Amino acid sequence: MRLIETVVEMKAACRAATRAGKIVGLVPTMGALHEGHLSLVRAAKSHSEVTAVSIFVNPLQFSPSEDFEQYPRTVERDSTMLREAGVDLLFLPSVAEMYPAGARTYIDVEVLSSRLDGGSRPGHFRGVATVVCKLFEIVRPERAFFGQKDAAQVALLRKMAQDLDMDVEIVVCPIVREVDGLAMSSRNAYLNAEQRKQALVLSRSLQRVKAAVEAGETVAAKLFEIGRKEIASELGAKLDYFAIVDPNTLEPVEKVVPGTLVAVAAWVGATRLIDNIRL
Repeated sequence: MRLIETVVEMKAACRAATRAGKIVGLVPTMGALHEGHLSLVRAAKSHSEVTAVSIFVNPLQFSPSEDFEQYPRTVERDSTMLREAGVDLLFLPSVAEMYPAGARTYIDVEVLSSRLDGGSRPGHFRGVATVVCKLFEIVRPERAFFGQKDAAQVALLRKMAQDLDMDVEIVVCPIVREVDGLAMSSRNAYLNAEQRKQALVLSRSLQRVKAAVEAGETVAAKLFEIGRKEIASELGAKLDYFAIVDPNTLEPVEKVVPGTLVAVAAWVGATRLIDNIRL
């Protein structure tokens, strides 16, 4: 595995692979890797001849009140995991490398950037779109791999790639869960033992909705109440949003159909967690 820290060197390595006729796959991450990330790496390796992973904790997607400074950084451990997974290129840029002094350009996907997590975290998706756009230009992958857990992010990035005529396929991989159903997340490390149990209410609320749909309920307002009440039953959790939306536009729907996205975000202690299912 080749470790690269500069944009110039990463561009050179990726362009050389492309000129050699090799398919490049990209897995963008913020590090603190877990099995969910490794599942993306395995997907990239199965669809690519050169697998590139980036680790960059992107300050643009954190508000001043969020956990940028505290976000877990485990670069040595992550590097070992990626080397053992057979990654070819690991891109580890600094903030100054990605955002040189005087940088003034941002990517803002209007409307989508204010829905779901964008409504709760103003400016978050502008930061996501900007850094991913830069990574797409640096690496120029044929395919980029993201997790379904970040469903709103996936919708936004697909729209960005479409609107900007980017030659990249957004590949979405299934959510990886712990045995008890908790969606894997780097932020799970913030939870103590009691909060870890309380966090299960997110996946439980989604399963309640899924069961109601399987029993014949299709009215989104009624399904919303089922999910909201489940979250409210756990005193250790504070609901941010519970949404039943079109997976591409993130607009609320009145009735669910196959493929409808049910998404939830909630605070457990000081930790904000997200989860979702596609019906």
